[in-house]
Amino acid sequence: MSNRFIGWILAIAVAAAAPLPSPKAATHVMPQSDSEALQYHDIVMLLLLPQIDKAVGAQYASTLKEPPIVYPYYIDVTHLERVNGFRGFQFRITIEVYPVVGPHLTVGKDRLEFEIAPDMANGTAKLLDFKHLETHELPSHWQHVLK
Repeated sequence: MSNRFIGWILAIAVAAAAPLPSPKAATHVMPQSDSEALQYHDIVMLLLLPQIDKAVGAQYASTLKEPPIVYPYYIDVTHLERVNGFRGFQFRITIEVYPVVGPHLTVGKDRLEFEIAPDMANGTAKLLDFKHLETHELPSHWQHVLK
């Protein structure tokens, strides 16, 4: 066999073994460098993450054996507003999350709306709304996580 033929066989084998990108990977642009704005975004997402995980876990409890994971870099802010005017400290933030199982296989897309203010009873953030937007099909070798 020629080296060229073996090279083609290896290239095809590597391509076939590579995991298919999740629907999330096709729609979400990952930042390529750090910035101050990205750092603020990441800090806010980390602070909201416990409430995000709780809401997402409840959403998928009827379909998955274990709760999916929401990574801060799979969270997009779609709307942010200062509710009570300039220098007021009451905010509404709407985010879209892409929960995953296993090797970052997205199971869906969800929209959450939070109110953030210093006088919230449970700290500083309250979940106002949760909408399940999409259900993503898992590959056949990950069907075991479904109920």
